[in-house]
Amino acid sequence: MRDRQASREARRAREFEAFVAGAAGRLLHAATLLTAEAPDDNPRARRLLTPALAHTYARWDRLHGEDPYDCARQYLATRFAREAWHHYGGFGQGRPHPRSPLAELTPRERLILVLRMYEGVAEEQTAALLGLPVERVHSICDRAAATVLHPSRTPVPGAAGAQAAPS
Repeated sequence: MRDRQASREARRAREFEAFVAGAAGRLLHAATLLTAEAPDDNPRARRLLTPALAHTYARWDRLHGEDPYDCARQYLATRFAREAWHHYGGFGQGRPHPRSPLAELTPRERLILVLRMYEGVAEEQTAALLGLPVERVHSICDRAAATVLHPSRTPVPGAAGAQAAPS
């Protein structure tokens, strides 16, 4: 009995390690986009990713055919949304990197844009995840994409040392 349980735990650990080896890079990149940090300096993104992976590992045996990547991505997104709700505009830790292409977006716009454009999540799934109407997700995504494609020439508020791009 003990050997069977040890074998099951070893298999579970190997499966999860393989999942992390394949998915952690993409999940970290998504978290970095959400936090709008620099790719080489992203402590908030790493702090966001760690509990998402821990949550996925804790649910590993209960996934029953569900995609573990979807589980981790959903937890990452909801945790970011909750954190942004409590800290947006707070004491500096929530400020995006001034040179990030997503720096001008609000946390909600970043979340929707990353889920829709980077992760390829359908509008209906994004709306259900965030508790918003599909039309609202569509309009926020359109506005965020327009902002990223056509950024303003003014400095990002609160970004020390940020200057307008030369024309």
